[in-house]
Amino acid sequence: MKISLYFDEDSQDTSLMRALRLRGVAVTSSAEVGNNGYRDEVHLEWATLHRQVLFTFNAQDFCRLHALYRAQGKAHAGIIVALQQQDATSEPMRRLLKLIAIKSAAELQNQLEFLSAWP
Repeated sequence: MKISLYFDEDSQDTSLMRALRLRGVAVTSSAEVGNNGYRDEVHLEWATLHRQVLFTFNAQDFCRLHALYRAQGKAHAGIIVALQQQDATSEPMRRLLKLIAIKSAAELQNQLEFLSAWP
């Protein structure tokens, strides 16, 4: 199954979302589903419920949540963390497209991926 992405509040770069959609990637943002203003846990729960991999720039909180989920034996659909927000859309888009081309949704389940690992 192909990866579907959920962009949390920290990652709602509309040009990046638009560019990914133009390339056939299913993308949902927290704003589109009315989740802005909620805690990080709610974003991860929503993404998991809808089988979407969460994409964020909030490394600290989502690394902590990933560890907490593992310790509690809870499952999530996957988390992709970009360590640095950039003005250019092309770099994160290229890395996300590479990751999506290589990994399936099943392979990302319960995984934490750093976008910087996908040059």
